[in-house]
Amino acid sequence: MISSAAHRRPARPPRDDEQRLRARLRHISVAHPQWGWRKAHAIAVREGLVTNRKRTRRLWLAEGLERPPRVRKKRRIGSARHQRLHATRPDQLWALDFQVGVTAEGRQARFLNVIDEYTREALAPRAARSFTADATVAVLDELITGPGRRPEHIRMDNGPELTAHALVDWCRYSGVDAAYIDPASPWQNGVCESFNGR
Repeated sequence: MISSAAHRRPARPPRDDEQRLRARLRHISVAHPQWGWRKAHAIAVREGLVTNRKRTRRLWLAEGLERPPRVRKKRRIGSARHQRLHATRPDQLWALDFQVGVTAEGRQARFLNVIDEYTREALAPRAARSFTADATVAVLDELITGPGRRPEHIRMDNGPELTAHALVDWCRYSGVDAAYIDPASPWQNGVCESFNGR
């Protein structure tokens, strides 16, 4: 009995057009490492090397061509970024953050802390059941109009009350630069975090 292996036909050598297509795909992959097989296929179609998408994909995978995985960047809010800015004089940089606590009755209380990063002075430790953007703006207005102090920058996180139009508009009209930290990066507002931990 003849084995089935004897009936197998020898593998055909790649045709010239396939060799050209493989070479072109390799070249595209080297020249544009961020591209995938779809863009490479579009170029190969324009150059008349291929018409079938499945063939391009099969050869792309056979050649081991891959683009690096896409890394999603964290969404940033706000126009200014000063995570590495260090205060060198009073009122250059204020840090603002909220702290949440629970009263003896079991009700939530929020604390607004505004701290001068240079002097480490707590400018506005305020407590309330909740803080809206308007309430936050009122505290900042009180700090500026009362003692007459004005920061150049305010470092804060991306909480909803801090990215609301009321606070963004207040920063713009007051000439104060809103220095938002990156989302989920509380260490970038370390002065307030350290104060909250006391």
